[in-house]
Amino acid sequence: MIDRSRGSPALMKFFREEFGGTLVSDFWGAYNAVVCALRQTCLVHLLRDLEHVEKYKTPGADWPAFAKGLRRLLGDAVRLWRRQDEYRRETYASRRGRIAARLETLRDTSWKCSQARRLVKRLQRHRHDLFTFLDQPGVPFDNNLAERAIRPAVIIRKNSYGNRSDQGADVQAILMSIFFTLKKRGYNPVQVIHHALTIYLTTGQLPPLPQKITADG
Repeated sequence: MIDRSRGSPALMKFFREEFGGTLVSDFWGAYNAVVCALRQTCLVHLLRDLEHVEKYKTPGADWPAFAKGLRRLLGDAVRLWRRQDEYRRETYASRRGRIAARLETLRDTSWKCSQARRLVKRLQRHRHDLFTFLDQPGVPFDNNLAERAIRPAVIIRKNSYGNRSDQGADVQAILMSIFFTLKKRGYNPVQVIHHALTIYLTTGQLPPLPQKITADG
């Protein structure tokens, strides 16, 4: 969806019903308005925030300890996720519990650095959304998939110097949604759209989007 706003009103136009899946996003506050079953916030964005502080800010004396602790925690969580098939269920659950305990310790520590306290507030606000990927199969720990998915449409809009009208933005959003849905379902989008338009010219009705191609054909 292309909209003039990045705020929650724009998201409310998109998420018109409760989203029954896991919403994977960065920490942009507008996403808090989305009603969904589960959330996973992007750990890569959190690590980038640490780098931003160290490059452009002047953090306090206890910042190195905070940043080191958070980096280690996130790194250990990702390593546990990648090696989960190597552990017995009891071992994995124990290590998962230790990840949660370390996060709690990091949040409960009285940090003097203002930048550390700022990020602690974020950790507290999203305490249930940081490690969903450790508990839910198929959930990534970053939102790179979403960013890669919208990148081609963004490049098209940039190269064409933007959408000249609201109607043009709506048309591009619809076409890109159909195109990439077909592609993800395993079809050649150009062929399917050509076939659909042929049927439309004959019958006056568009056929439904084809279902995802399965391994059984």
